[in-house]
Amino acid sequence: MYPKLSDLINDLLGTNINLPIQSYGFMLAMAFLVGGTIIYFELKRKEKEGLLQAQKKKIVKGKPASSTDLIFSAIIGFILGFKIVGAAFDYTFFANDPQGFLFSSDGNIIGGLIFGAAYAYYIYWKKNKDKLDKPKEVEVLVHPYQLTGTIILIATLTGIIGAKFFHQLENLDDFFADPVGSLLSFSGLTFYGGLIVAAFALIYYANRNKISWKHLADVIAPALMIAYAIGRIGCQVSGDGDWGIINTAPKPEWLSFLPEWLWAYDYPNNILNQGELIEGCTGDYCHHLVPPVFPTPVYETTTCTILFLVLWFIRKNIKIPGILFSIYLMLNGVERFFIEKIRVNETYNIFGSKITQAEIISVVLILLGGIGVWYFSFYHKKNKKEG
Repeated sequence: MYPKLSDLINDLLGTNINLPIQSYGFMLAMAFLVGGTIIYFELKRKEKEGLLQAQKKKIVKGKPASSTDLIFSAIIGFILGFKIVGAAFDYTFFANDPQGFLFSSDGNIIGGLIFGAAYAYYIYWKKNKDKLDKPKEVEVLVHPYQLTGTIILIATLTGIIGAKFFHQLENLDDFFADPVGSLLSFSGLTFYGGLIVAAFALIYYANRNKISWKHLADVIAPALMIAYAIGRIGCQVSGDGDWGIINTAPKPEWLSFLPEWLWAYDYPNNILNQGELIEGCTGDYCHHLVPPVFPTPVYETTTCTILFLVLWFIRKNIKIPGILFSIYLMLNGVERFFIEKIRVNETYNIFGSKITQAEIISVVLILLGGIGVWYFSFYHKKNKKEG
């Protein structure tokens, strides 16, 4: 396992560098990058096909920098300088525990003051450079694809909030033991929680910007599937605990062509330090699982990549808005429901059966997807007849 990106680089090149980039965080960033790229070009495609339209918006040009602009800029600059310069002076702490450093009170006040003053001056200079004697209101054309950055930002922030909330519901004991640490930690993110909260936020944003939420949902569907697949690579590489149940069964003959670790894996040097100590190992991560488990992140990455290709190749043939996202919900629900059968997770005792949160939500998503296909098809035919 490679908990940090530098662990992989050191293993490949024989170096001894220490980068403050965790493998899971790196793959999460790649997931957002790939997903955002897909959303950008799909929004462009839908506008070109006439399914989405650019909107006129009024903005005020020529206003000088206000006191609020300068104060806000100074605060942002101070925080950035406080942490950036502080990280440079205490690089070991930052590199070994970037989240802990960012959420700690550690930093450099002088760096904060310099950055704060510099950023406030930059905003003052930029605003005054374009200042007019009399500010005027102008109309600009905003294309849907130009909102991709905002869409990703909203999805990220609300997704993290939802993911943390649903994770805490599954792990109330951990939350009550350390509320602040549980909330500020980047570990423990429940995908479905993020999906649900981000979906409501994006529907609201789409309506405010006069973008059809059904078309936006269809645009996001393949992006979500491939982003999830990439994110699971981070889980596998870092060994973050999203693995399967114990697997001591011999590998079936029909899978003999696969390496043993794809059937049962011990996650050596996992980032959680779970399992038994590895003999002769030195460093921060020296544990492996005994006995081995199913490497479920690999299965999910493989399955979701295939499902992404399915969505990608059918997207242009589906003419009814909302249908593609409904199909995504069903595919995602089926994939997650079955992977839960061999995956480690918290369970609820419902009518004498042990069921995970993900199993409950996946069943709901399958039902919602089926209802969505019927609903969007029915009303499309109805509107077509009335038209």
